[in-house]
Order: sequence, then C-alpha cells, then structure tokens
Amino acid sequence: MATRQPDIVCFSHLRWDFVFQRPQHLLTRAARTRRVYYVEEPRINASGPALQVSQRANGINVVVPLLPPDGRAQHAAASVLRGLINELLTRFGVVEYILWYYTAAALSYTDHLHPRLTVYDCMDELAAFAGAAPELASQEKALFERADVVFTGGISLYQSKRSQHRNVHLFPSSVDAAHFARARVGAGEPPDQAAIPHPKLGYCGVIDERMDLALLADIAAQRPHWNYVLLGPVTKIDAAALPQSDNLHYLGAKAYGDLPQYLAGWDVALLPFAKNRATRYISPTKIPEYLAAGKPVVSTSIADVVCAYGNTPLVSIADSAAAFIAATENAIRQSKDAAWFEKADAALARTSWDLTWAAMIEAIDAASSCDRRALG
Repeated sequence: MATRQPDIVCFSHLRWDFVFQRPQHLLTRAARTRRVYYVEEPRINASGPALQVSQRANGINVVVPLLPPDGRAQHAAASVLRGLINELLTRFGVVEYILWYYTAAALSYTDHLHPRLTVYDCMDELAAFAGAAPELASQEKALFERADVVFTGGISLYQSKRSQHRNVHLFPSSVDAAHFARARVGAGEPPDQAAIPHPKLGYCGVIDERMDLALLADIAAQRPHWNYVLLGPVTKIDAAALPQSDNLHYLGAKAYGDLPQYLAGWDVALLPFAKNRATRYISPTKIPEYLAAGKPVVSTSIADVVCAYGNTPLVSIADSAAAFIAATENAIRQSKDAAWFEKADAALARTSWDLTWAAMIEAIDAASSCDRRALG
C-alpha cells in the first residue's frame, strides 16, 4: 500500500475566499496528493473558543480559529490558539505533517509543534504593509531559525532574504495560462462591464495602499474618453478616498473563474502601483495572467517588474501621467500585433503553477533528506 504524503498545515494572513492568488494556486495542487489544512487568522466570535472547519471543492480544509470576545489580549490569545491547533491535529489525526507559513505571526501559537518539516513561503514583506504589528520583524527572524526551507515570491524578496537563511529558493509569480487564455476567444463580457465603452483599460487585484490613486486620477482626467475598469476588493484604505469620475468604474471583487470574461473586454491591462514601502518587494502575480489573456501591460516601475520585463515589449514601464498615457497608447497598438502575442506566449511557456509546485516539492524533498541524514 502506498505511503500517504505528509499533511500540510498552513498558516496564512490571507482569507482563503478573499482573492485567489499564490497560496490558493500552490495549495490546491498540494491537495491533489495529500491533506491540506489552511488555517486563517482568528476571528472573534461570541461562541469561541472553537474551530470552524469547512472543506472546499478542491479538497482544501479551511480552518478558522474562533476566539471569545475577551481573547484579544496577545498572550491570552496565543494560549487559546495553541489549544485549538492541538485540537485540530487530534480531531483529524494529523501526525506526519509539514508546517507551511505565509505569516510569521502564527509562530506565537505554533512554536510548540513538531512537524516533519517547516516551510516559509515568503510572498510579501508583510512588515512593510500598513497596520503591520511592530513585532512581525522579530517573529520572522524566529521563523527563519525554525524553517528548513524558505521560498520567496520575487527577485527583490530573494535578494533580501537569501542572506538570512541557508536554504532560500526563488519562485516568482506564475500562471495558469490555459485559464486566462479563455479571454482570447472573445466570449461575451459580463453585464456589469459590457456596456462600458472602449477603449477599456483594466486592473484586477486588491485595491489598497499599494495603488497610486493620484496617478489613476490624473490619467483618468487627461484621457476622459478612456474607461478604466478596476476589479477587486478595497482594503486598508477608505473607499471614499478613491478617485471618482465618469470613466472610473469600480466593479468590486470577482471570482477567479470569472476573470477571463472580464479581461476579454479590455484593450490594455494596467498596474498603477505607488512607489512606497508596501511595494518595494512585491512581485505582481497579475502580469503573467494579463499576458496569458493576450493583454499588453502598462506598469509603474516596480523593481521586480522592471527586472523581469523592463527589456521586453510585453510590459511598458511608466511613472508619470504623461509617460503612462503614452505607454498606454502604444500598448493599444500592440494589442493588435500578432508578433506581440508570439513573444507573450514564448515567455509564458517557461512558467506555470504546475512547474512551480513540482520544483517546490523537489526543494522540500531535498531539505527533508538533509534533515534525515543529519539525524542519522
């Protein structure tokens, strides 16, 4: 009888049902061959402490620890959460397992566990985000000491973290190209976008402190006949602060499965990110998705974007409103260029989430072998 793969118990700062991104892509692939428990940050609930566990169609077990209203104090919460995590492992018979972290904050209530292996998939510099806890940097240092293998979500993060751990691997944003290629077949647009006139310039993703709202307002004012479609939830900023005009269309969060239909109607895809602490280390997942959908991209000069695409015709880099508008005009012309599509497809052929997951498993297996040799 085949030996079951070790379970994965993942601790994340992101809600599973929030936006489908790196953790969801990787862990749905993990769930094909092993049990995966995705533990979200706790919620306060009058019936707490308790565990809320539900399974998604892709096999992921989503776990939400519930704390009582008086459980907000840090030390009290950590004690309760340790007990809830112990309950999770006991209830589901989790014995051989890998701990997989997206947030070092979870170490405060999981440092008593004894996994087969510890993985830190560092997808963002969370300590630089708005509202980050001041102790997060020291918690990450402690996680580096425990981790057997560290993955980074972009070249800037890799350069920052590689001196802090002996076993760091670069795995930048990848793509399910077949999913987004559905945008190229010209399927009908969803009703809330279909009536918006062309040219349509689109963005999809979280709308937060990383967005350059001043730039967005400026280009919208200077090109009032262009329409800007923004898909995604607004978080950590006041929605009332978003620039408003007749050609700015905030359509809200959309399901991952629906995104190709929206992208199908765009002429150009945009990444109007601000240059600030929160964007210093980001590696936007959206660029390969935009390219797979057949959309030329205009982005501000985020370091990882410049590194990966600055010398290609696939992404135009611009920071000022005038440069952004000129780049967008050029991108609209590129959207009808067959040669551009060939270059995009050639770039995409080198990456996929399946390939990324397979390479991660190789790194995990290598780290596991090293640990067994050390114990022997």
